[in-house]
Amino acid sequence: MKAIVHTKYGPPEVAQLKEVEKPKPTKNEILIKIYATTVNRTDCGIRSAEYFISRFFSGLFRPNQQILGCEFAGVVEAIGPEVREFKIGDKVFGLDDAKFGGHAEYKVIAEDKAVTTIPEGLSFEIAAAIGEGAHYAWVDIKAAKIQKGQNILINGATGAIGSSAVQLVKYLGAKVTAVCDTKNVELVKSLGADAVIDYKKEDFTQIKETFDLVFDAVGKSSFGKCKPLLKKGGIYLSTELGYMSQNPFLAMITPFLSGKKVLFPIPVTSKADIEFLKKLTAEKHFKPVIDRTYQLEEVVEAYRYVETGQKTGNVIIIVNQ
Repeated sequence: MKAIVHTKYGPPEVAQLKEVEKPKPTKNEILIKIYATTVNRTDCGIRSAEYFISRFFSGLFRPNQQILGCEFAGVVEAIGPEVREFKIGDKVFGLDDAKFGGHAEYKVIAEDKAVTTIPEGLSFEIAAAIGEGAHYAWVDIKAAKIQKGQNILINGATGAIGSSAVQLVKYLGAKVTAVCDTKNVELVKSLGADAVIDYKKEDFTQIKETFDLVFDAVGKSSFGKCKPLLKKGGIYLSTELGYMSQNPFLAMITPFLSGKKVLFPIPVTSKADIEFLKKLTAEKHFKPVIDRTYQLEEVVEAYRYVETGQKTGNVIIIVNQ
């Protein structure tokens, strides 16, 4: 089968199209013919190993998982003898940020992992983009225990995580102020934001309004800059480690200091979360934002675009037509 393989860490060019052996499902696994996948921040981070700490999970000197692609959507082609939840022909999607494998014509995954059937009428392209951004947003939102009526600010509201966070926070009944660039103001309003700040015209850290939560979905601010925006007992969340990896450290000490605190939850992928996101998508409370679509052979170009930091929502890779 065709797959995008990286045998060493580095720039997008280390990802190369190769012929590799087609996997076979074991007793509790399903074999999926992949129709669509994505290139996202998780894939980029593992491939580049920009944060050296990531190597302790992905392989110290060379990548353990050489076929990336943590999101996938496709059709079940074969099942192991102990599989009960799925049958051949089922349309499925999911998230696998442990073994990856979506950047290939086929992948296997255990039926009890984060994989489920695609809601009726949903395309493979949309289904493939449900997992990563929304999952990471939901992990943080759950950790913050957002309540109906709270006032939430989301910085970076147009990325895969940020655009998901806007929709998920609105689903919970909170008020959302979203920060984005000029060209995406109307898009963010359509996602449900109550107010939008154009960062090209205004520095959101200088506004006078205060919030129960500041969620930096792009990791371009800091607790220090956002602290004046927080109400007493308010929370700062970031999707990045921060300057000198300060955010995990601050998450340990701030609960004992000023009353305003940093949260840095470690995301754990679960089937329950994927099932929840499926439900919200089917009920039209959530829809992933799609930016561009590439063919599998164009994955290097897709990586380059994602790493500009300018993508809106998700970048789709078509694997099988």
